[in-house]
Amino acid sequence: MYADRIKSLPPYLFAEIDGIKRRARERGVDVIDLSVGDPDIPTPEHIVREMCEAVKRPANHQYPSYEGKIEFREAVAEWYRNLFSVDLDPFTEILTLIGSKEGLAHAPLAFVNPGDTALVPDPAYTVYSTAVMFAGGIPERMPLMKKNSFLPDLRRIRERLEQDPNWRPRLIFLNYPNNPTGAVAGLDFFRELVDLAREYGILVMHDNPYSEIYFERRPPSILQVPGAKDVAVEFHSLSKTYNMTGWRIGMVSGSAKIIEGIGRVKSNIDSGNFGAVQDAGIAALRSPPEMVDGLRSVYRERIDILYSALCDIGLELAKPKATFYLWAWTGGDSREYAKMLLERTGIVVTPGVGFGEHGEGYIRLSVTQPTERIEMAAERLRNL
Repeated sequence: MYADRIKSLPPYLFAEIDGIKRRARERGVDVIDLSVGDPDIPTPEHIVREMCEAVKRPANHQYPSYEGKIEFREAVAEWYRNLFSVDLDPFTEILTLIGSKEGLAHAPLAFVNPGDTALVPDPAYTVYSTAVMFAGGIPERMPLMKKNSFLPDLRRIRERLEQDPNWRPRLIFLNYPNNPTGAVAGLDFFRELVDLAREYGILVMHDNPYSEIYFERRPPSILQVPGAKDVAVEFHSLSKTYNMTGWRIGMVSGSAKIIEGIGRVKSNIDSGNFGAVQDAGIAALRSPPEMVDGLRSVYRERIDILYSALCDIGLELAKPKATFYLWAWTGGDSREYAKMLLERTGIVVTPGVGFGEHGEGYIRLSVTQPTERIEMAAERLRNL
């Protein structure tokens, strides 16, 4: 009945977790859900107000253009200029997305032919490899190891490219600040990557939705590297920074050629974002900096609480420099450990193997629950 591309897909990780949570609640368990990174803090009021007004505008009641309103794209360009000192042409170097996941899924359709190789990190957000498979490509895993600070080994990739002229990956997916590990990449890493990509004609798809959830200094954008716009685009979303996961609005910025390719796929599949959501997105992108500062403070407090408890029960982990995730080494079967936690504490976590084989032995915990629930989770962990 199903197409082969569907048959080959593993079950979507978070759909499985939803079933586990539902069954636990049916048994009467007071579940503390630390599995999914869905911010619990409401969307800021000024964004909601703009949405309410925008819904009334007749111009927003018609089909939206696939590339998005120029006003939204101009706001994105302004945002990049203010935060990263990156100049973007809103007409050719920015495309509005129905959440960044949509763009990530469309990108391989534009650039990957059946049988082409694409490099995907492991562990990682599962959409990268799924999108490559949908395009008929072959996702080749890049291990993200603790010994390499959870960065792919670009030296090894270069050596293989030099030694095997028949091996030419079409594109590479990356994500820093990283989900699930919480690792960050510096400009030196991005410079090395851009040099490699330009030399060997590899397209770079950098997924950067956590850029504003940091606890030391803002991690860089790959677009800050000179020459990056020759080979790279960066996906971003308003979901995490402005607590807008349900609004489904994001953007991809960078190489005009890559933007054009993704846009050609997009224009044949959908008609773009609801105009009122884009108007609200403009209000979000122009939010006062102190709003996001306050959000970071909340996440920092919650991470400190949970980090302390995880250390107390003997798990190995580093305090994340960014994202709202903790990536803890259990040393064993991650699914069994997650099952044990649910049975003994009512806490739901994500088993690391769900992000790829190199995630085995880890669990991921999200702090997107109210602080009092995080404190309760810490208490339950200490009583294991």
